[in-house]
Amino acid sequence: MALPVGVPILSPEEYLRWETIQPEKHEYVGGEVFAMGGASRRHVTIFGNLFSALDEALFGTPYRVYMADMKIEIATTSSFFYPDVFVSCQPDDHRAELAMRHPVLVAEVLSPSTAAYDRGDKFIAYRRLAPLKEYLLIDPDQQQLELFRKGSDGLWELHDFVPGQTLELVSVEATISWERLFRNVD
Repeated sequence: MALPVGVPILSPEEYLRWETIQPEKHEYVGGEVFAMGGASRRHVTIFGNLFSALDEALFGTPYRVYMADMKIEIATTSSFFYPDVFVSCQPDDHRAELAMRHPVLVAEVLSPSTAAYDRGDKFIAYRRLAPLKEYLLIDPDQQQLELFRKGSDGLWELHDFVPGQTLELVSVEATISWERLFRNVD
């Protein structure tokens, strides 16, 4: 996670108003605002590949795919995050302008500066979202996928994928080939 921006503690409502006029994106955790760094070419290529594969696979279903500039709100932790890609089938989310609350799938492409946070505190926060069924972490350097899936007992299980395997996303009933996900990543 980045260092806090020199902004006084804000309420969630103040953050949302403030964020709409900022030239860069900022995440919000418990009143503190954190600047988001830029993404590498590989990072952008992977989340673009994931977005397009999901958008194509989910066409004609109630699921909608969002990326990069749409926030998720986690009210119980007073947090707003910008995941790389997420999917929701909740009509309230489809009408939301500033932040959504009901993702079933969230995906983050890791970078050296965010990997520990994405695996730790951010995942802890995301797990408070009752509708969330899967959390996908993509490591562009290792070309490794870590898929955390919530079981019927509410416990999260890790499913690792290695090059050549097909990614199965049960939450949205979609599969994505390894080649499709890492296309044009060199």
